[in-house]
Amino acid sequence: MPITIRQDVTYTLLKKINETGQGMHEVHFNESDFPGHRITVSEFLGHLDYLNQNHYINAEFTGNTYATQEDVPDLIHPQEFDLRIANTLGAPDGPLPHLITFKKAEMTQKGQQLLEKLEVNPPTVAPEKQSVTIADKDLPFLERVMAKSGLTDVFDARDLTEVVFRVMRDLMTTAAADRVEAELHEAAEITKDKSLQLEIADLWHDTNPIVAFLSRVRQPLQPTGIFRGIDSDRFLFRVANEGGMPPNANAEQVVKAVFSATKEELSPARIQEISTWLPNKIRQLWEEA
Repeated sequence: MPITIRQDVTYTLLKKINETGQGMHEVHFNESDFPGHRITVSEFLGHLDYLNQNHYINAEFTGNTYATQEDVPDLIHPQEFDLRIANTLGAPDGPLPHLITFKKAEMTQKGQQLLEKLEVNPPTVAPEKQSVTIADKDLPFLERVMAKSGLTDVFDARDLTEVVFRVMRDLMTTAAADRVEAELHEAAEITKDKSLQLEIADLWHDTNPIVAFLSRVRQPLQPTGIFRGIDSDRFLFRVANEGGMPPNANAEQVVKAVFSATKEELSPARIQEISTWLPNKIRQLWEEA
């Protein structure tokens, strides 16, 4: 079943893996590593799976990592992943046992960067607040877009972000667009996949060279101008139709998610400047994001 990804548990896991060695190495997790966390085996495995699937660590999983403890013997392939859980096999899912041995784990660059961010203000466990999720600001740009848009695929997030940026840029002068691009030189996603190794500025500038060129030679497409304008409806129509919007996604929600992630990268001056270029309903989404 789905679990809440807790900041305190994530920090503890990353810190322990980082401190116990480099490269693929064995990590021994004990009950004392999670004082006051009230973490179950399912939650423990679920957090490890989340970190692995999102490339914060490298590990090898098979089966359903969110299963209850009675499923543990079937969900781990012994040749890929050596997991020994003391005194729990066959028991209902409950508190973390006193020893879990986790083999073949290593920290990635992305995991190291997240750990460094969390170490600035290490999360603590408070009795009245047991499930603190990872702060959006600590996630790479495209994952922030996914978190607020409902998108489940990072490639959809990349493609739709690029379209949102394209329509925004079409409303602005080249000089104004260049000022925005100058502030967006951060990694869009930290990953080994070369197709995602982009800066946010690359998405703003447009990865399609023809589109990028045309954006620099055309006049701003304002709703009241002599050129074909982009009003709020046209803005949302283009995002929905040019970006391969998934069936269950909502254009307004996607636009607002991209706006939110983008504003976190911009100075107040750029945020205000962009607002002046947007048509009324889209400007409202920008201000609310």
